[in-house]
Amino acid sequence: MNRNILRSILIISYMIIIAVIIGGISSLYSYLNTGADRATILHTEIQKIDQYIPDVYWAPLYNEGRPMDQETLERIENNYLDAWYVKQIAYKTNTTSGIEDYYTENARKNLYNTIAHNTEEGIVVEATTLEHHPTLEFFSEDGQLVVITDYDVVEYKRLYKDEVLILETTETATYKIVLLLEDGFWRIRHMVKEHQEVYTEKERFDTLKDISVKGINYYPQATPWDMFGDGFDPEILSKDFQIIKDAGLESIRIFVQYDDFGKANVQEDKLQKLKQTLDLAERHNLKVMVTLFDFYGDYAVLDWTLNRRHAATIVSSLKEHPALYAWDIKNEPNLDFESRGEKQVTAWLQMMTSFVKNTDPDHPVTIGWSNAESAIILKDHVDFVSFHFYEDLDTLEDVYLYLNEEIPTKPIVLSEFGMSSYKGIWNPFGNSENDQATYHKEIQGIIAKHKIPSMSWTLYDFVEIPKEVVGRLPWQKNNQKQFGFINQKGDEKAAFKYIFKE
Repeated sequence: MNRNILRSILIISYMIIIAVIIGGISSLYSYLNTGADRATILHTEIQKIDQYIPDVYWAPLYNEGRPMDQETLERIENNYLDAWYVKQIAYKTNTTSGIEDYYTENARKNLYNTIAHNTEEGIVVEATTLEHHPTLEFFSEDGQLVVITDYDVVEYKRLYKDEVLILETTETATYKIVLLLEDGFWRIRHMVKEHQEVYTEKERFDTLKDISVKGINYYPQATPWDMFGDGFDPEILSKDFQIIKDAGLESIRIFVQYDDFGKANVQEDKLQKLKQTLDLAERHNLKVMVTLFDFYGDYAVLDWTLNRRHAATIVSSLKEHPALYAWDIKNEPNLDFESRGEKQVTAWLQMMTSFVKNTDPDHPVTIGWSNAESAIILKDHVDFVSFHFYEDLDTLEDVYLYLNEEIPTKPIVLSEFGMSSYKGIWNPFGNSENDQATYHKEIQGIIAKHKIPSMSWTLYDFVEIPKEVVGRLPWQKNNQKQFGFINQKGDEKAAFKYIFKE
């Protein structure tokens, strides 16, 4: 019996050892196959997520050599753009990671030399391309080589030396490119710049001489800063728009949040809700100023192509809508100057303003600055100047006259103003509803005197304020809740009769 038990133990042990060996061999085989996966070796994961999507406009295909099919052309385009992206990462970080995957051995030499030089000199280059206009010149009969001429490549560059900005420029250039197919992957063999000049913005309609705005900044009471979420209710919007129209106002200002709408890949359901909002506004004879990029705060050069794709989708979808009045590129971008740098923010604003103008040449474009001091920035790039005012009311008239003197050729719009009626435990010396009413009576007098186009903040008092708006501090959140003309119960406050003055 002991002998049989021993024999059984030996057999079971043998089986376990064999199973462990087989499992080890299988794991090793899987590991080696994973390591050999071309997607990992060549870093083609860059292609699987949107990191770099400049506008590409191919010329009609009349190339010499072998006919080009659409699938191959798309693969060439993807690899070509990835090569640009990898080069820009390399020049920004002064590292060579990924270059060998997108450039042949011969083409790498110049890149490596440039990176070595920049590292030694303390030079960093931040750059991106915004437009490409490639023409396929030649496709070899064996399908291994292509020659492309990329015309009017719009390039933005920012050059730093020892962390100090010494050059900022936008250029157009023409490149001649040779790509080789290696291991099923198109790599750049040669890239030669043939022409270069300073980029100039396209002309657009004449400067606005006048503008009429009598409106209000709008969020639904139950879903502030989440207007296009699950709580979207057309009936509530329709009721609110009727209240606004009956109050004598003619327009609303609404906000599109960059992340919430899907960044570069705008969510179709959000876009449809935005269109439906404009449909309802049209039904109530209200015009709409759409503020883009709300809660966006990066401005990184390498994100510009993603930002443009986001704006292109929204602007192209709405530009024919009869309720659309104007585009506001960004709400209070000057608040990001300290954290992101004024030059970086204003460069992004200038680029995006130009892009939206070119995408929609028929509607005016502005920027919603948080104060009058910043409003003169980029004044020559917008169609009308917008500023917000939450300061001492006694200074408003002087502020407005100052802006008119500084910017005599552009309309000036007061696109946000208001006073909170919060007075409580977190601010015992705050303003009452009567104080708020007095404020609106006085400011409407100034607006009427100088015929200032204006949009107040806001229709409703809110129950909840997201922490992203003013932070977590209770005195800030409670103050923000009570800027409305209608209280949390739905009753008109004393200020409501001063929501507008003829």
